[in-house]
Parts: sequence; structure tokens; C-alpha cells
Amino acid sequence: MTLSELVVPLLLCFVGVYGAARRVDVYGALTKGAEEGLGVLLRVLPSLVGLLTAVYMFRASGAMDWLARLLSPLLTALGIPPECAPLLLVRPISGSGALAVGSEIMENSGADSYAGRVAAVMLGSSETTFYTVAVYCGAAGIRKTRYTIPAALVADGVMFLLSACAVRLFFGA
Repeated sequence: MTLSELVVPLLLCFVGVYGAARRVDVYGALTKGAEEGLGVLLRVLPSLVGLLTAVYMFRASGAMDWLARLLSPLLTALGIPPECAPLLLVRPISGSGALAVGSEIMENSGADSYAGRVAAVMLGSSETTFYTVAVYCGAAGIRKTRYTIPAALVADGVMFLLSACAVRLFFGA
């Protein structure tokens, strides 16, 4: 057994022993934290259900594929492979959907291809913007996000452009 496999169990044991040594009701603190977590879940769940429903409708309707084909010439001019267009569209919305699209790109183009490398950089350096906003703003009780979503989407767009530049710089595609 390696040290990395023992880190989490040792950390949990340390926290329990430390709390008991300081005469803290460790079990009571654990159940209180779990109760607060369920409260947060109840506040966030409606936003998540709506978001996931919209993502599945977007993919199932064929709108994502149509929009990807429409954006392909522009993306090619910017140096982003057209194969990455669906990833560009789904990443701000759904992490699991983006992983599926990224896997598909790498399966079809190859993990060491230019498109595969750009997809890998996009997956590793971007965020599921709408999911994150729904979770964090929902947990904090923020109803009006104002400039949060537009600013985050601009940051995502810049990141997508930089992904292609980084792959060209480091791998010479």
C-alpha cells in the first residue's frame, strides 16, 4: 500500500482524534454538517435539474451539431480545429457532456492529433460556467447574476483561443 492511498484515511483519523482530544462532539459536528449540506442541496437542486434538462434537449434536438457546423469556418480561421466545435459549445454547460465529446474527438482523431491535444487543453483549462453559476449562486441565494455569466463566457472564449495557441506553441502542430 502506498502513501497516497493512506492520505485520506489518515487525515480522517487525525481529524477525529484531534477533535476528541479537544473535547469536541465529533459525531454531533459531523451530523450538523451533513444537515447543512442537505439544506444547500435542496436550494441548489431545482437549478441543476433545469440546467441538465436544457443540456439534454440541446444535444437531442440536433441544435448543437447544426451550430457546430455553422461555426466551423470561423473556428478554422482562428486556428481551432472544427472537430472541437461541439466541445466549445457544450463545455460551458455540462462537464460530463464535455468529457463525452472530448473522448469522441480523441477516439476519432487520435489523442496525439492536433484536435485531440486542443480538446485535452480545452477540457483541462475551462469550467462548466452555467453549472458553476447555478451551484454557487444558488447556494449563496443570489438570484440576479448580472455580469457573472457574460464575464465567465468571455473568459471561456479567450481560453478556447489560447488552447489552440498553446498546442501550437508546445507541440508545433
